Amino acid sequence: MPSKEIIQSDQAPKPIGPYSIAVRAGDLVFCSGQTGIDPQTGELVAGGVAAQTRQVLVNLQAVLEAAGGSLQNVVKTTVFLQDMKDFAVMNGVYAEFFSVDPPARSTVQVAALPKAGLVEIEAIAVIPR
Repeated sequence: MPSKEIIQSDQAPKPIGPYSIAVRAGDLVFCSGQTGIDPQTGELVAGGVAAQTRQVLVNLQAVLEAAGGSLQNVVKTTVFLQDMKDFAVMNGVYAEFFSVDPPARSTVQVAALPKAGLVEIEAIAVIPR
């Protein structure tokens, strides 16, 4: 069984609970859900679901870079939306970040997200050592 390595990044928001922002097991990197929190202020970015989705993906990029990869290494995402009516807006921003060979994805509506966020995205990436 591969060993477990905790990934940390000063460029992504700090965890707000007892979890790691990402864990590497062999070539797989499991990224915890990121919300639209600005890592510098610790607050959600203003501008609605588009701005929050952009910040989520910037945060995920920072986590993946800390693991030695990028968004191009992502093979699966799960998107959590506070309101499925925001799907088209989220999807438009998401497409900017995953324009070529996008990963598999699931999108679900949830009752609430941390700090009253509008979107959260978790990811699984393959990043060879």
